[in-house]
Amino acid sequence: MLFKTSSGKLDTIRIDEYVQWIRNEEFQEIQIQGTKPRTVWVAIIEVEISRLEGQRKIALVMNAPVFEEAEDIDYLMTNVEGQIVTEQWIVDTYSQRNWVEVFYREAKGWLGLGEYQVREKKALERHFILVFCAYTFILWHKLTGGWRRRWANKPLNTFPEALEAFRTAMSYRFVKWLNQNCDVFTAYKASLGFVWA
Repeated sequence: MLFKTSSGKLDTIRIDEYVQWIRNEEFQEIQIQGTKPRTVWVAIIEVEISRLEGQRKIALVMNAPVFEEAEDIDYLMTNVEGQIVTEQWIVDTYSQRNWVEVFYREAKGWLGLGEYQVREKKALERHFILVFCAYTFILWHKLTGGWRRRWANKPLNTFPEALEAFRTAMSYRFVKWLNQNCDVFTAYKASLGFVWA
């Protein structure tokens, strides 16, 4: 990190060293709402970082009101400019990262986000769009109780439970369609095999 000395010359310092110079009064107490509400103390500084153009805002987020007592310190950087960057905004934005990780874990583990066999960019984008749509559709039904109303006899509390209810519903509808349209299936069996989308 670069900073100007009293003589106007640029000097460098590590951010974890600089944080010790910040006065305790500069830290603002912020409440993080969530499944486990907690309190953090945040200070924002503007710095120039070598190899990056312009100034960056760095938030120092601690789990104690003074640096000496803090056991957990996070250094969060943003290139967002203007009045939007406040202590509360930075903490709220950063605390949402867990839901992004939850999405990727569920999309990769249950919906096959990483299981594609295409090489063209357009085909890859289509695969991602289908996974995102399926995820949104299943999550919406899970949150609104849609599958529980029609396809489940117990609460659907997790994404895998909602996905299983969705798969059961689609299997039921496919078998029902197949019974009503056996002639269509038989007519195309030779050319299409048993691959159905």
